[in-house]
Amino acid sequence: MPPLVLASSSPYRRELLTRLRLPFVWSAPAIDEAARPDEDASSLVRRLAEEKARALTPDYPRHLIIGSDQVAVLGKQILGKPETYERAYAQLLAASGNSVTFLTGLALLDSQNGHCQVDCTPFTVHFRQLSEAQITRYLQAEQPYDCAGSFKAEGLGVSLFRRTEGSDATSLIGLPLIRLVDMLHMAGIDIP
Repeated sequence: MPPLVLASSSPYRRELLTRLRLPFVWSAPAIDEAARPDEDASSLVRRLAEEKARALTPDYPRHLIIGSDQVAVLGKQILGKPETYERAYAQLLAASGNSVTFLTGLALLDSQNGHCQVDCTPFTVHFRQLSEAQITRYLQAEQPYDCAGSFKAEGLGVSLFRRTEGSDATSLIGLPLIRLVDMLHMAGIDIP
């Protein structure tokens, strides 16, 4: 089995990948994550996932490199990582009573031959009607400023949801493991 590399600095993605019980290393790729003019959200996350994987090829020339990227979409607006309390508050206020679709791009690159599998997994969160006090208490409790959509689904953020829908709940956290297992199978790696 070629060694696995996770092209990410995300502790959330690393935690998810450990569930597959495969040895891996991780490295943070340096790429420009800005959207291109007229690039839709699905195309953006697919492109960024592949670019993250390809950026590590010089350092990992005989590896399977996993790239992933995620955006949250409310209506036609892409919600990025809020980074501040004020932006997180605004995102959750806008999401209150609405649905937000998370699009997670996934790439598995065989750096030895250049073959890359790329996909996008959607997952939708339907939010409860949130009061200003609930939003404030939540943000003070978890400070999810490094998370697209301004919440941590694996933590207290689940209390903000009315319901969810999608084929792979791990995609909401940032690494769609069901689809990744499919890709690994295609690359000749059997799990379990």
